[in-house]
This record gives sequence, structure tokens and C-alpha cells, in this order.
Amino acid sequence: MTKLKTPSIAIFDYGAGNLFSLKAALQRNGARRVSIVKDFNGIRNFGGLVLPGVGNFDPAVRSIEPQKDLLLKAIEDAADGGAPILGICLGMELLFEKSEEGVLDGLKALAGQVVMLTGTRIKIPHMGWNNLHLIKKSSRLLYGVKDSSWAYFVHSYRTKPKDNSVVAASFRYGTKIPAVIERGNLFGTQFHPEKSGFIGAILIKNFLKTCY
Repeated sequence: MTKLKTPSIAIFDYGAGNLFSLKAALQRNGARRVSIVKDFNGIRNFGGLVLPGVGNFDPAVRSIEPQKDLLLKAIEDAADGGAPILGICLGMELLFEKSEEGVLDGLKALAGQVVMLTGTRIKIPHMGWNNLHLIKKSSRLLYGVKDSSWAYFVHSYRTKPKDNSVVAASFRYGTKIPAVIERGNLFGTQFHPEKSGFIGAILIKNFLKTCY
């Protein structure tokens, strides 16, 4: 993907919902053009790509499989500082090797796995607001976000990276869980920025700034 002078964003459609609220949030926070796409042909015409957060692991993997090589090249480029990619919730989980939600392999862009939330005193799925604990002070995605800021989560699974250096922020829900990952221009959030009010708007604007 080549960087453009204006933030032109593609959202990949797994066949699940919530895409139009995500599209509206990107447009509201500065994206000039947002397209919902069902394949990765022509993905280099966009300045950034969003893997959305609604759906299930195996169906999402199947929707990606026919063009997996194109996406993996885009992810590799993003990790090396190329056009940015933002994975939201499920979109972030797909970047890992595998998930307890399904039997298919993930994209294996990040070492680690996705496991189900566990705990005797927590409700599953986790639905609601939680505090972010900032870890990477140099995070570009979290620029301007204060420690203990609130974000909105809807999920039943969590990531377990093998390399904790990719974790930019965490939160507690029974245990400490990665909330934001960042490696080069490859970003991920376990929460939904498009549902996280003022803080979510900051994150979306920060992502769009990297897409110029």
C-alpha cells in the first residue's frame, strides 16, 4: 500500500455487522474517503486498512484465505513502517497464530495465541467500560491519551502475545490483558474505538495521522 496525501481508508468486510458505525467514526474524525471492501485487490490504492472487530474467528479466516498472501504482504509492510493497519477486537486477534474460538490458523503476524476469558468473578462476554493502563509512553496510537482513560469493550477472548514488547496498553478483567498492540505501523485494540467516545476519537485521529 502506498501512502497518500489524504487518509483514504479501506475497511475489510468479513460479512459481519457494525461496519457502517466504524465507517462513520473514521469519516467523522478526518478520513476523506472510507471504502468497505471484500477483497484485497487494489489495497495499495488506500493509505490505511482496518480489520474490524465484529464476527467469529474461523469465518473471518475463511473470508481472508483466498487473498491471504496479499494481506500478509500488507501486514509485513505495515510492521516495517509502511501503510498502517488497525485491527479492532477480532481484527487484532486475527493477527496472532491461533485462537481457542476456532480451529483454523490465524495470520501469524504476531507470535502468540488468543484464549477465552476466564475467572470466577467475571461475566463473559466482557461488555462495558474499562480503564487503560499505558505501557508504551512512545505509542503513536495512544498519543494524547491519559493513563486510566476509559474505553469500551465487547469480547469473550483475549490475546496472549509471546513478545510483550508489542503491548502498548493493558487493562484488568480478572487478569491483566493487552488492550493495545503496536509494532511499526501495525496497530491493534481489544476495545472498540468507534464506541469509546472522546478517547476512541483520539485513537482514530492518531491512526489517520499515520496514514498521510
